[in-house]
Formats: sequence, structure tokens, C-alpha cells
Amino acid sequence: MQGKKVYQEKLFNSFSLSSRVPENNFYRRLKEACDFDFLYKLTKDFYGTSGQKSIDPVVFFKLCLVGYLENIISDRKLIDHCSMRLDIMYFVGYDIDEEFPWHSTISRTRQLFPEIIFESVFTRVLHLCIEKGMVSGHTQTIDSAPVKANASMDTLELKVPEEDLEIHLRRVRHISAMDKKPLRKYKEDKSDTIQRSITANQNELDAIKNRTKRWSKDQDQRPGAGNKGSKYTSNKTHYSPTDPDARISVKPGKARKLNYLSQLSVDTAHHVITDIQAYHADGKDNQQLPDIINRLQRRLWQQGLLWENCVADTGYSSGENYAYLEQQGLKSFIPPHGTYKGGPKGFDYNKKQDFYLCPQGKIIPFTKVFNDYRTGTKKKEYRARKAVCVGCPLRTSCLGKSAQEKKFSVTYYREEYERNIKRVHSPQGRYMKGKRQSTVEPVFGTLTQFMGLRKINTIGLKQANKVMHLSAIAYNLKKYLKFIKKDSISKAGVHLAHIFRFECLLRPEIKRLEQFVLQ
Repeated sequence: MQGKKVYQEKLFNSFSLSSRVPENNFYRRLKEACDFDFLYKLTKDFYGTSGQKSIDPVVFFKLCLVGYLENIISDRKLIDHCSMRLDIMYFVGYDIDEEFPWHSTISRTRQLFPEIIFESVFTRVLHLCIEKGMVSGHTQTIDSAPVKANASMDTLELKVPEEDLEIHLRRVRHISAMDKKPLRKYKEDKSDTIQRSITANQNELDAIKNRTKRWSKDQDQRPGAGNKGSKYTSNKTHYSPTDPDARISVKPGKARKLNYLSQLSVDTAHHVITDIQAYHADGKDNQQLPDIINRLQRRLWQQGLLWENCVADTGYSSGENYAYLEQQGLKSFIPPHGTYKGGPKGFDYNKKQDFYLCPQGKIIPFTKVFNDYRTGTKKKEYRARKAVCVGCPLRTSCLGKSAQEKKFSVTYYREEYERNIKRVHSPQGRYMKGKRQSTVEPVFGTLTQFMGLRKINTIGLKQANKVMHLSAIAYNLKKYLKFIKKDSISKAGVHLAHIFRFECLLRPEIKRLEQFVLQ
């Protein structure tokens, strides 16, 4: 007989979320494994003693974690998604007939709590992973990746000298209104006077001007180009009024966008994230490494872990960084730039007396230490007297047409470079390179593609840092639950193996006992 289901909503119903959510459900296991009650004490000072009650801080953090676990970056979509999931309701602590908070409440609460709260939650979750033996601490891999900011390139404004700011803005807005394709309007200019003013020197501005001409010409000559007459944008000449902390950055083969830079540190044992931080996207990796080292070393030391090896790519290479890592007692496995040279080709270095010997056996002595004005790096100058090079058969090829004596500069940290290069090319260095490629890079891919870090949905560097910490917390919690599940299964297997072994040992005795009874 054919059945037919007729639905009629009941007026009264008995329903229990705990009976509907399976025992092996992810959010049920997460609720049982992690206790977030410490947040009440942590956030108590940010609330008053009177007035209407706000959203529960535990509920706020759980909802945020659900967003990154479900790869949802919109607060509005997050609330709609949670209201349709029984397991999420059970995890957050809401009954089926309770309404979730407004999406704007999530945004306001995120702005209420400072960065230190999110970092404290991240450290607490990291501590759980360390207690389970998921973090070794001795080897950390570091890498960076741009994350798209919540701002458009169409809203960029020109920076001008501070005294001409208002006049220039009026003129630019008038010109923009006359264009066929006017610039995208922004609701509010959130930048300050410093961010709207030019800080670059004249040489930098001239270089940008020449680059603009070449770039525009190349674009116009490209077949099928739809951006004829386009202009080259730079952080030195443009700013975003929508999000002044966002910076223009680009990777080879990708479009120029307003981004933030995420600096990530991952432990090599079980790929647990040990540190994450948001930076301006126009900064260089080697400039930010000391800050990363200080923060990460302090966190690992507080957890009772000893850090020995620092593994990173070429972007973090600099003599200052090599020297700083050695001062901190860390071994660096950071490949140097391809432009690094220990000195001129064919010249031999005498370490004891600090001079170079040219191919003709002439001494090129050390003269002074100076700072390179272009890169700001510390260098040593070696210079021979004019009489040394007179009559040299290699004079033309060595000095050129106009030079009278041999002069060159070498990095001040030559010895630190050489020690690092020796480690990089050692068997351990090749092993560390493979570890870096298989550890931190897949973690970044997971965060950007599956853990809500493909775009920053907030405004400002501080808010971006909160978003990155929440994404890292969600990632570590997922790793933690997977690890303790495997650990419990393996322990159960070991227990059964012991029982089986015990039975095997007793089996001959049981047979003897049976024979004795039969007799």
C-alpha cells in the first residue's frame, strides 16, 4: 500500500536538542571538549554595572568561531545559517524557540573587545593543544600572505602636500565628475591628515612618475586592453578613504588590490598555528621578522617550550635578521637573496686581517662602515689606493673607464650570512625546506579557502588582527578535536591489544585446568 505523509504543525510539542544532536557531531564534541567560561572574567571590565544586558561574551565568541568553521564571512549570513542548524544551536546554548542576536550586535561587540582579548583566547586554545602533545616547539615555520581588505581600488584618492590638501581635493573631484566613468563614491572619509598627505621624497615621486608612463604605455599596447589610459597607483601617492589602513599590494600574475598582510607561524609537529598577526601590506617580510620572533618566543617560553629552529623563505632574508636570530639563540634556515655576494668575483677574503685579495695578489683593505641610503642596511667599504691599481693588466676590465681605484662594499653581516648559507645547504637545511613547504603553506591555503580568511570583513588594522586570530582559533580547535579523537581510538586499540595478549598467555593454563577437571 502506498504511503502518503501529511504534515500538520502541532500546537504543543516536546523537543530536546541534546537528543537530536548525535554523539559524534562536531559541535557536540567541541562543546564537551572546550570550556569557554573563562571569557566572563576576561571581559568583565568592558561592561557597566547597570543598563540593558548585552550579548553573552561566550555566545559571541562561539558564534564567531562558527562563522570561520563554516567559512562564512558575513555576520548577516552567519545568523541566518545558525538559526537553521540544530547542532549549532546546541553548541551556542540556544533553544529551538529562542531568537539569535541581531547581526549588528556581533559587529559592535567585535569592536568593543580589544585585540588582547582575542589573543588571550588564541593562547588558551594553543595551551590545550600543547597539553595534548600536539606542539613540539623546537621548529617553527614562518610565512606571509596578502588578505583582501574590505575596500575597493575605485575609491582611491591622491595624496597631496598638506598645505594644498583642500584645494587639490576640490580640483580632483571636479575632474572626476567630468570623466566618462566617474570614480566610485565612498560614504565617509575615515583617513586623517597624515594619511592624506604625501610622505615620499622627490626622488621617490619622480621614480613613480616614470613607472606610471611605462606602465600606462604597456597597458595600451596589450591586445584587447580595456583600460586604455589607466594610471599606475602607489601607496606613496594614493590612499583609501574607505579603509586608510589597507595598502596596495600585488603578486606576480595577480591584479593590484587593497590588502592586509597576514604573518603566520606554524609548529612542524602537527601543523598547529602558534602565532598570527595582521600588518600593513606594503611592509617587507624581513622588516617584520624581529617583531614576530619576540612575540612567538615569549609565547612559547610561557608555555614551557624551547624554540631552536626558525624556518622561513627568502623574503625574510637580511643580515640584520640573521644576526638577531643568533642573538636570540635560534638557528636560521632562511635562504639568502640571489643578489647576495660575499665580495667581488675572483677576490679572496682574509677573515683574520679583514681584507680582500684581488686576482693579481693586491690587498684591498677595509676603510669604513656606513649605512646604504637606498636600503638602509649596514655595509663595510673596501677601497684600494690609486697607486695599487696603476699599471695593473686587469685595470680596464676591473675598474672600467673612469674609476681610478678599486672600491666596493660588502654587507656588514657577512659572517652571519655564511653561517646561515652553510645551514641551508646542509642535509638538515634541505629537510627544513621540505618541512616549510609541507607545513605553513598548506595551512595558509586552508585558512584562505575554507576558514573565512579570503577577505577581511572589517575596517582597520586592529579589526583585521581580530579576524585573523579568530580564523586561527577555529583552525586549531578543528585540529584539536581531530587529534583527541585519533588519540582515544589509538588508546582503545592498545587496551584491546593488551586484553588479547593477556588471554593468549592464560590460554594454556585454562586448558590444563579443563584437563584436570575432566580427570
